[in-house]
Parts: sequence; structure tokens; C-alpha cells
Amino acid sequence: MFSKQKKSVAMPQISDAEWTVMKVLWERSPLTSKEVVEALKKNTTWKPKTIHTLLARLLRKGALTARKEGREYQFAPAVKAEDCQHSESVSFLERVFDGEVAPFLACFVRGKKLTRAEIEELKRILDRKV
Repeated sequence: MFSKQKKSVAMPQISDAEWTVMKVLWERSPLTSKEVVEALKKNTTWKPKTIHTLLARLLRKGALTARKEGREYQFAPAVKAEDCQHSESVSFLERVFDGEVAPFLACFVRGKKLTRAEIEELKRILDRKV
């Protein structure tokens, strides 16, 4: 019996501002645009119109879905946070480090203070890769 393979779906290119909106919706969804505006009011100085524009862009890119509920639309992520993070990480690694993981990790750990727990977690991850 053949197993069905999922089609490889291209992840949408998400700008920094769009990431901020997506994080709100990954945290809890579905949300109306009014609820997204309210959630972003705490951490941004964006006007509601700016947030509506970002929601519309994310819809066009296929990163969000919208379903009409009464007079309002409910927005929800169409892509998983982990999938977008992975895609963005791979893109960054390719652009900046020519796809080489070791130089990236060396650069990262030299420039950042890590806790003992973070170091242990990195060791566990690397050990599973062997």
C-alpha cells in the first residue's frame, strides 16, 4: 500500500511586522480584527488601520484564513508557527552562512550568554543528531 505524501507547501514570506501579528494569532485564535488590534495595543504603537493592512497582507500570502461570523471576520493561522520558524531559519542559514550550521552555532554561542540549562538542551539536541 502506498502512503500519501503531503505536497510541499511553500511557506509565505512574512515581514517583521507580520510576524508580530502572527504571534498573536498563533498564541490564541480565532480572533476578530478588533481582538487582534486590542492584543497588539499593549506592545505596539500601530493604528488599527495598520493592523488591518497587515491582516489583509497575511490573508493574501496564505498565512491566515478568515471566516465570516455574523458581521465580523474570524482570523486564524493557515500555517504552523514551527513550520514558519523552520522555513525562516533555513532561509537565514542559507543567506548568511551558506547553509553551514557549525559556523552559525559558533557565531551564535560566542555572542550570547547561555544558561547551564540552555547548554544542556543544545547538547541533547546535538547528541540526537549523531
